[in-house]
Amino acid sequence: MQVGDILRKKTARVATVRMNETVAIAAQLMRSSNISALVVKDVVRTEGNTPVGMFTERDVVRAIAQHGAAGANMRVSQFVSVQQLVSCNSTDTIEHIRHLMNKHHIRHVPVIDNYSLIGVVSMRDISAALDEEATGTATVFAA
Repeated sequence: MQVGDILRKKTARVATVRMNETVAIAAQLMRSSNISALVVKDVVRTEGNTPVGMFTERDVVRAIAQHGAAGANMRVSQFVSVQQLVSCNSTDTIEHIRHLMNKHHIRHVPVIDNYSLIGVVSMRDISAALDEEATGTATVFAA
């Protein structure tokens, strides 16, 4: 099974946040979208569809744990790692993505085709897809 097979079962909308947004805004977006990670986009890039990192619930916790309530007003850019974004494309196999997630200790991978962000695959998505392959039952995912 390929990553594209998983994306076809998910909603098309990908939740993103700009690097200059606050941790509080990012946390509110995750809560209202019922998700645990956002794709981070660079503020100055004109193409605007190239991710530079991921911002997760763990980053929210780290911001508050390190800075108390003031962490909520700090910028996403202060907590997201942009040094080496791990990404994949829609033709990668789920086995390959699972390997990447385990190797890099991550739970979310942005999917980029032709330099454009087309989705995000989570560890939960991979697990459900593997269960589906094993049992032959389909699962519908929320974004």
